[in-house]
Amino acid sequence: MTKVELLAPAGDLEKLKIAILYGADTVFIGGPVFGLRARASNFTLEDIKEAVEFAHERGKKVYVTTNIVPHNEDISQLVDYLKYLSEIEVDAIIVSSLYIAKVAKEVVPNLEVHLSTQMSVANSYATKFIKNLGIKRIVLARELSLKDLEELRKNTTCDLEVFIHGGMCVSYSGRCMLSNYMTNRDANRGGCAHSCRWNYDLYYDNQILNDDGNYFNIASKDLNAFTVVPKLIDIGVQSLKIEGRMKSIYYIATVVRAYRNLIDEYLRTGKVNYNYYEEELKKAESRESSTGFLLGQVTKDQQLYNQRSEKITKEFCGYVLDYDEQSNIATIEQRNYFEPGDYLEFFGPSLPNTTYQVTKIFSEEGQELDAARHPQQILKIYVPFKLAKHDMVRRLTKN
Repeated sequence: MTKVELLAPAGDLEKLKIAILYGADTVFIGGPVFGLRARASNFTLEDIKEAVEFAHERGKKVYVTTNIVPHNEDISQLVDYLKYLSEIEVDAIIVSSLYIAKVAKEVVPNLEVHLSTQMSVANSYATKFIKNLGIKRIVLARELSLKDLEELRKNTTCDLEVFIHGGMCVSYSGRCMLSNYMTNRDANRGGCAHSCRWNYDLYYDNQILNDDGNYFNIASKDLNAFTVVPKLIDIGVQSLKIEGRMKSIYYIATVVRAYRNLIDEYLRTGKVNYNYYEEELKKAESRESSTGFLLGQVTKDQQLYNQRSEKITKEFCGYVLDYDEQSNIATIEQRNYFEPGDYLEFFGPSLPNTTYQVTKIFSEEGQELDAARHPQQILKIYVPFKLAKHDMVRRLTKN
């Protein structure tokens, strides 16, 4: 079986480093211009350079999103921006505008170009046309089934990229006009107001139909395709993509690590312990999910309609900064409340899930505490097994 790329999101440098350390082969990021996450922290030009250096030192790649639908006033910055990305050896750009692709091929021909899912490529005739433009990879429309993907793979030589996890736009392949119409924030230029996730009343003939007090929305459930990853690998998809540049480091670590292990297990053994990965992915703080279109036509059960589905668990309670092997004392930056007697689960890039019941908690100055109450407080706790910087801590259940 051919090795497949695991492509992870990153909204800033910290998240990029976590994604790579926890198993991503490649990370996609947004720069100061031309990206579709205008309200994310995004990367400065200097950040992009540091990101590329960090990734390349570890044999990993960085793709930069240039996937807005550009207006005239956007274009003046394009050539200089593309030249900078090429000079610092960004591995590829992701575009939704064929004009940006054309300019890139002319001014920075060595910079690889990928076509965004927002172009809604869903057939092999389109892939052949795009291949002839010099575009190496297509991020396929999100509305394709496994059967569609298999047929398309047989009829194109383009690299194919498929979303496997994360938030999915309710509009066709993310081409939404709702936010722009309702708030004057253009989703196709990075300003999505997530109008589909608002609460709405439903009226017919001037009468409210949801008079029970419940609102409804029109959003789709998030994508969670861990059960079809082996099939995607068998089909010959080159890249499996996780969505979520605005997600937390805990979410990125949990999801990337789960998919890294799943992919490696399947490539190594030809089998997957689906129950394990289902439980691991549940530990990420996320919304309700489905397999999207991958298993065929989407049903009403895969939409939200009349509910909100956020699951904020507050399980993530610590980020490991250091570990003293002589004293077995871990230095932890606290993220959520925990106290002596709680069972903690430690995990990391090289650390399997390992549980320990915390006995005592000390402040950085050595004062014993009855609880870890303050976010980002530096704490000291005894842990009888080796930890490493960037490992993380979840709270399980109290004794």
